[in-house]
Parts: sequence; C-alpha cells; structure tokens
Amino acid sequence: MTPTVRLATAMLATTLLTAPALAQQPSSITVAWYGGNWGDAFKACVAEPFTKATGIAVNAEIGTSTVTLAKLQQQKAAPTIDVAWMDGGISELALAAEVTDTLDPAAIPNLANTLPEAIYKSGATTYAVGSGYYSLGLTYNTQKVKTAPTSWNDLWKPEFEDAVTIPSPANSSGVPFGMFLSKIWGHPAGDLAPTFKKIKELKAALFFDSSGAATNAYQSGEAIIGAHFNVGAWDLADKGLPIGFVVPKEGAWATDARLHLVKGTPKKDAAAKFINQALTPEASGCLAEKLYLGPSVKNVAVKPETARKLPWGETGSVKNLQLFDWAEINGLRARVVDEWNRQIARK
Repeated sequence: MTPTVRLATAMLATTLLTAPALAQQPSSITVAWYGGNWGDAFKACVAEPFTKATGIAVNAEIGTSTVTLAKLQQQKAAPTIDVAWMDGGISELALAAEVTDTLDPAAIPNLANTLPEAIYKSGATTYAVGSGYYSLGLTYNTQKVKTAPTSWNDLWKPEFEDAVTIPSPANSSGVPFGMFLSKIWGHPAGDLAPTFKKIKELKAALFFDSSGAATNAYQSGEAIIGAHFNVGAWDLADKGLPIGFVVPKEGAWATDARLHLVKGTPKKDAAAKFINQALTPEASGCLAEKLYLGPSVKNVAVKPETARKLPWGETGSVKNLQLFDWAEINGLRARVVDEWNRQIARK
C-alpha cells in the first residue's frame, strides 16, 4: 500500500468514526423562556454564547411559566421543547406532571458550582436548577406618588383608587402573593375568606398575568403603584422612567427562575450543554447585570450599582430572602384560583 493510499484510508476511517458523532449534534434546540427583557437577557447571556461555543442555534419559545407547563403537558408524548425556564412553584408542578428529566452532574458539571439552595431534588436526583433569584416588592411612579410607600397596606389608600396593580393567579406569583398577604395580615392559615374580602375591596386598574403586562401598566401610566418584580421595576427606571422600587416593612417574597431538561427530548445532550452554559459565572454575572437576578452561581462579582438592585441588596445573600414552601402553596393552588375566579375576576 502506497503512502498516498494509506493516508486516504486513514482519512476515510476518521471520517467514518466521527460522522455519527457529528450527525448526532442537532442544528438547533428549542428553549422555553419568558418574554420582554427576560427573553432579551436569556438570549444575550446564555443562548448566544452557547451558539458561539457549539454551533447549535437556539429557537425561543416565549411564554409565562404556566403557559410553558401547559405546552409541556400537551406535547408530553413527543416534546418539541428541549429546555424550559419555569419559576419556583410551577417547577414543582412540572415535576409532578412528569415532564422534566433528571439533571446529570456528569453532563452538567457546572451544577457543582451552583449554590446548594438553587439545586432542586426529588429524592436523590436533581430535577431543576436555579439560574437567578428575584423578588416581588412595591413599585411606584415617583412623579405621581410623592411619598415612597412603606407598606403593602398603602395600596388600599383612597388616593390610589383605580391606579393599582397586583398579580393574578395566571401569573406564577399570583397564588403565593395572595398567601403572603394572608400571612402578613395575620389571617388564620388556610382561611382565605378574609384575604379575598380585602383584595376584593382593592380598586385595581389591573391584575397582571405576566411581568410584561405589569411593565406596560406602569409605562403607560395605567398603574402608578402596586406590586412588581425587582427585575421589571429597575428595567423601567434604567430606561429613564420615573419608577421607584422598595421592599415594604412587611417584607418582599422571592423565588427563582429555574432551568429544566424536558423529559423525552431527542436532543438531550445538546440541551444539557445549554443548561451547563447557563451555570457559568459569565452567564450568571451577565443575568445579574441585565436583569438584577441574584446569582445562583457561587462567587459571582457584580458592580456596586448592580448589587444594590439585587433582590437581597448590596450586602445580602440568598439567605436573606423569604422563600416559600411550594408544597404548601401548590396544595392550596386550585382552591386559591377557584376563589379568585369566583370572587375577584368576575366582580
């Protein structure tokens, strides 16, 4: 065999060995994430670096956590979504619906660099990982509300009639927010009647079903005070709108945006690589700078101006957040939604 023939044979063998591996890499994956500035940040901080590193394009499936969960349930037999961002609470419902797969530390080595609070397990296996924390606090128009609010009870002041917004149960924050109010008002655990009576008395301009809807309400002036996420409120302020954000004296509740590997995806390896990319210090720091998400990755440094806008403030940590027992909340979710629909949505 001549040297030329040997070289050609070796090249052919190499091609045959690597072709199956190359063929297994998909040209794209589909990732479910939220709309608005959330989606913009997920694209810039995670999707684009992932595509640059792997050559795999990322197709976005836009929707709230509840919408994404509904889609995953509908396509359970043949999923078209490969990775899904969903909030705490909806994440547990997705686990119960058996639409999430196990996150393998061997395939996602950056799990080892993640805060222990951001690792969500069922038994011995991990079913979700947090990509950053955010809080729901008081947001207000600084031109129309001259004195900064200090309490959730300020929303019921007569001067704010028809200019208030709070989340509805259609938003993942709606049910826990109602239970949070019940707790700070000292209502008996599980007794929702007095809480709904008080919410029914609220002269609201809007019960928002998405972060984007809340942002639009503050931007248009439809709402001048109410609840909003630190992410959305600071984004408006950064754009030059007269918006302030405060943590009221009763506190603000917090949760996180979690990543899930969709069970049954035919693109499991690529999907795992995407989640691993989201857990790099660079991605976590980028999400903190763009969304003011509290980093879920260890040892991420941010600018002082960014730090003060994080859900735990400049010197705090995840341990300062009021995180919920989602098992308790989800146990009451159907009842809360039903009561809301009967008493609030149809009033």
